[in-house]
Amino acid sequence: MTFTSDSASTRFSQAFGIQTGDAVASTITVFQALSIDDQLAVLWYAYTEMGRSITPAATGAARLQLAEGLLNQIKQMSHAEQLQVMRDLAAKNNTQVSRSYGILSNNTKLAFWYELSELMVKGFVVPVPTDYKISRDGSQVLEALKGLDFGQQITVLRKVVADMGVDPLAD
Repeated sequence: MTFTSDSASTRFSQAFGIQTGDAVASTITVFQALSIDDQLAVLWYAYTEMGRSITPAATGAARLQLAEGLLNQIKQMSHAEQLQVMRDLAAKNNTQVSRSYGILSNNTKLAFWYELSELMVKGFVVPVPTDYKISRDGSQVLEALKGLDFGQQITVLRKVVADMGVDPLAD
């Protein structure tokens, strides 16, 4: 099923007009309806704007060691290749990197994206272009995410990054 920007906006409006308990599920649903680039932008902004609280301690610092090889592999790529890898992960394209990512635990995936955002800030990984304009729907998802409490934010981020990549063990 595909979603247009208008359908995502409608779903967003309907989703957030309901109970707070459903805010996590609604945020996840609308996030997943975004374009791949907007999904990446929301992750980037979430980790850089709210990331000071989303630390390796929250994601499990020891688990990050399991993703170090994958992160090092990405650091060695050109910026164009790095961007393609991120797009492939978000789009669930069946690539070697997506399969390697797919075997990580959900918390390790959360730590992976945190570290990836740190590498972007440091210039080791391609950053979001300075002239990139996130869509209205992407902005709404980001604002909704900011409005959640810390535990809910982590739940949303964990779920969206857990769904990325390809599970090489699945049929």
